[in-house]
Amino acid sequence: MLDALVEAPAFVRNGRMDILAANQLGQALYSEMFASPRRPTNSARFAFLDPRAKTFFIDWEKTADDSVAVLRSEAGRDPHDTDLSNLIGELSTQSEDFRVRWAKHNVRYHDTGIKRIHHPVVGDLELTYEAMTLRGDSELTMFVYTAEPGSKSDEGLRLLASWTATLDSADLARVTGET
Repeated sequence: MLDALVEAPAFVRNGRMDILAANQLGQALYSEMFASPRRPTNSARFAFLDPRAKTFFIDWEKTADDSVAVLRSEAGRDPHDTDLSNLIGELSTQSEDFRVRWAKHNVRYHDTGIKRIHHPVVGDLELTYEAMTLRGDSELTMFVYTAEPGSKSDEGLRLLASWTATLDSADLARVTGET
C-alpha cells in the first residue's frame, strides 16, 4: 500500500514512534531522520537527541510537545511495554527538553494537522498530514502527507519526488541510511 502512494510521502509507525516502513518519498522527506544508523528509526529519539531536529522541524517546540504527548498516551495504553520504558528512560536521561515535557503529563493523539519542515534538499515545506489506524493491526498508524496544490510546498514536494526518482535503490539507501 505504501509503495502505491507515489506522489505523497507516507510511513507506518507504532505507538513508540518507531517508523516501521515508509514509501520512497517518505524516506526522502524524512532523510534526516533515516540517516541515523539506529533501527528502527524513531521520530521521538530524532526530535530530542539529534541536533539536526531543531532545524529540520520548523515548529520544533510543537513537534517536541506532540511527541511526548503521544509517548505518554502509549504508556497509558500499554504500561508494561519494555521497549517503550527503555525509550522513555533513554530520552529522560539524555534530554532536559524531554524531561521537562514528560513531567507535564500531557496526553494527546494527533491524527491530522500541519507539519512544517526545513528539508536540506528542497527547503521549507508546509504539509498537511492525516493519520489512519490500520484495521489489520490497530497498533500501527499510517501517516500520509500532502501539500496545497500549486503552493511552494507542492513544488518542493514534486522536486523531492523528482530527485528521489533519479536515485536508484542503493543511492536512496545511502542518503536515508537504510541498508
